[in-house]
Amino acid sequence: MNALNIKNLSKSYKSFALKDISLTLPCGCIMGLIGENGAGKSTTIKCILGMAHTDGGSIELLGREVKGDMRDIKEDIGVVLDEVGLPDFFTAKHVNNVMKHTYRNWDEAEFFRLQKKFALPENKQFREFSRGMKMKMGIAIAMSHKSKMLILDEATSGLDPVARDEVVDMINEFTRDAGHSALISSHIVSDLEKLCDYIVFLHDGRVLLCEEKDKLLAEYGMIHCSNEELKRIAPSAIVHKKENSYGIEALIKRDFVPADISVSPISVEELFIFMCKELGNEGTVIKRDLLG
Repeated sequence: MNALNIKNLSKSYKSFALKDISLTLPCGCIMGLIGENGAGKSTTIKCILGMAHTDGGSIELLGREVKGDMRDIKEDIGVVLDEVGLPDFFTAKHVNNVMKHTYRNWDEAEFFRLQKKFALPENKQFREFSRGMKMKMGIAIAMSHKSKMLILDEATSGLDPVARDEVVDMINEFTRDAGHSALISSHIVSDLEKLCDYIVFLHDGRVLLCEEKDKLLAEYGMIHCSNEELKRIAPSAIVHKKENSYGIEALIKRDFVPADISVSPISVEELFIFMCKELGNEGTVIKRDLLG
C-alpha cells in the first residue's frame, strides 16, 4: 500500500489552478513538495486533507479515498500547518486535556514525553511561545495519537536555523518506524534535502518533476566549461546554461557528458532554481526530456 496516491488532480480558483497533478508516496518514505510561493503546495495539501473541493482527479490517503467523511482517515494522520492554531491561554496540560477527547488513540504518556524531549514548558501559555516552540508543539501533537503519516505545510518557515534543525530531527525520529510516512511542503529546500526520499517540484500549479532524491542527484550535475566544450554535449542533455566572464556554467544530464569534462555535484535547491530559470526562458512547460 502507498501512503499517498494522487491521480490527475485539478482545482481551479479565479487566479490560480492546479493542473493534472499526479504523484505517489510509498509507505515508509518522506516526500518533499518544493516550489515558489504560489506554486500550489498549500492548495495541494488542502485537497489531500479534504479542506478544498477538487474539480477532478482522485486522492487516496493510506489506502482510503479522500472524499466525504474523513474522520477515520484523520485519526491516522498528523497535520501541522503554517499556524498551529491553539488558543493563546493553552498550556501543555490544556492541550493534553483537549486532545485526549479529540483523538481515539491519544497517547498521553507519549505527548508528555515529547513535551519534555522538545523542552516545551509545561505551564507557559501558548501566547508566550516562540514560533519554533509553537511548531514543535504542533508536531508533538501530530505524533501523539499513533498517526501513521505526517503532513506538514511550511512547518520550518520563519524558524531560526537551530529550531529548523530540531524540527528536522523530530520528523526523522517519526519516520524511523517503517510504517510511518511524511509529506512536507517548504520553500526552504535545504531542509527537505536533508529529510526526503522523494522530491516533487511544483511550478505554476503543475508537477515539474517527481523523482527519488538520490536518483535526481545522480542524474544531474554542473559543468564549468568553454563554448567549444559545450558544443560536444548533446543539446537535449543541457537543461540550462549561463555565460559569464569565466566561461559557461551549465546544468546537464551526467550520462551525456564526455569523460574528459569534469562534472560537479548539484544540490536539490540548485537543480530547482536552474529548472525554474529554464521555464522562465521558454515561457512554457519544461522540456519533456527533463521528466524522464
